[in-house]
Amino acid sequence: MTQPEMTYVGKACAYITRDDSQLLVFEGPGHDGLQIPKGTIEPEERPRSALYREVREESGLATLASADKLATDVWTRRDSPPKAYVRHFYHASVYEPRDEWTHVVRDGGGEHGSAFEFSWVDVDEARDRDFALALDDYVHRLSGRSNATEVAEAAD
Repeated sequence: MTQPEMTYVGKACAYITRDDSQLLVFEGPGHDGLQIPKGTIEPEERPRSALYREVREESGLATLASADKLATDVWTRRDSPPKAYVRHFYHASVYEPRDEWTHVVRDGGGEHGSAFEFSWVDVDEARDRDFALALDDYVHRLSGRSNATEVAEAAD
């Protein structure tokens, strides 16, 4: 008996920070645990373009101050039927004065009508949390307060 062929789905994932110390997160829908804005890369779409589109669709944020590539990996979602995500992680910074907000997706896609409740968590705290879908795999690459303090002290 032959095994079904693995299906690969491209995903763009955004670690969005403000003041290099807080990470934008939401909970649900459909998964337990913290999540970050992310989504499927459309055919003929580049990962960075998908990142900006997904951030706008899921959070309502239209402007990011920067978006630097952190990592690309392959994460197996399930073995039967075989499915894996080719995940492209970016770190983006943003100026956002709201501490929390709800954004309803209005793009007409599969998440149309879904409400995402966003808030900020300290980067240092996020390192100790488990995210849904293993989305915390590269949080350790974000600077956060303790890393920023260590860098500043080393410069003195």
